[in-house]
Amino acid sequence: MLAFAISANAIGQDLHFSQFFEAPLVRNPSLAGIFTGDFRAQMVYRNQWGSVTTPYQTGSLNAEYKFHVGRGDDFMTTGLQILWDKAGTVALTTNHLLPAVNYHKSLSAAHNTYLSLGFMGGIVDRHLDRSKVTTNNQFDGFSYNGSLPDGETFDAGYNYFDASVGMSLNSSIGNNDNNNFFVGVAYHHFNKPLNSFYHDLQHLPKWVFSGGLRTTIGDYSYVTVQGDWSEQGPYREVIGGATFSRKVGDDADPQYTVSLGGYLRWKDAFIPVVKLDYNPFSIAFSYDMNISTLRTASQGQGGFEISVTYISFFDRDNSTREKVRCPRF
Repeated sequence: MLAFAISANAIGQDLHFSQFFEAPLVRNPSLAGIFTGDFRAQMVYRNQWGSVTTPYQTGSLNAEYKFHVGRGDDFMTTGLQILWDKAGTVALTTNHLLPAVNYHKSLSAAHNTYLSLGFMGGIVDRHLDRSKVTTNNQFDGFSYNGSLPDGETFDAGYNYFDASVGMSLNSSIGNNDNNNFFVGVAYHHFNKPLNSFYHDLQHLPKWVFSGGLRTTIGDYSYVTVQGDWSEQGPYREVIGGATFSRKVGDDADPQYTVSLGGYLRWKDAFIPVVKLDYNPFSIAFSYDMNISTLRTASQGQGGFEISVTYISFFDRDNSTREKVRCPRF
């Protein structure tokens, strides 16, 4: 029953990624479409706590398509966010299917400053394997007896509608479009859906404040700094860090780009990151080095993550390439 208690406790907190920058819609639906291109698809996979208990496995898959609105400078992004999570020995599984839409309002004739308002909402399904749940009712006086009923009356699964809204501002800095920043705020679960196996408990709403800065160092290098501050009921998470990137080949169209960096999830883990961009693909690896009170049990081991991103233009002659100069994170 302890494993179920641990898994059930996770209901109060959202899933998270150390490579949060590779799951933009999970951070804020208004970050959909903030990239140089017409189409983006991303996948993130996380495997956590294998050294302590049954590994927690989490995955994210998102796709976005960006297009102009009329003949003006505004544009819109439609997208889809899919999330899945499997936790604990009772296989507590959560699946999200979340369509998203984001409207980008141009604030500059130079097409390098946009205010974005995004919405994301859809169905969440949660279920567990009742055959793996153990309770005190299955103790026969001598030992555990799996043939005895567990005495629990809760359903093995349920679903609900979930919704999030967000706003962000992204812009170039000065006259160099390669120097840019973004700031954003999102409010997740604003509809406060019921989310519990036992009682009519509401899902805790969550605020997420995000920011990022990219600045060039010479013609072939740049530094990206970014972070998130999240608060969900009594739970708070702060994560931030930086990567240094070096282009190989032509400055305007490099053969590939190598990035190295590190992030810190406050009071929890240090996260080294390595990333390779080979247009139109990129792949990144990270590993959580535990620094929390769980360090002794985990022996400093935390979670491994891998992400793959594809960004491209459907129409190479489309004016999107010139008109949209948004930061890419």
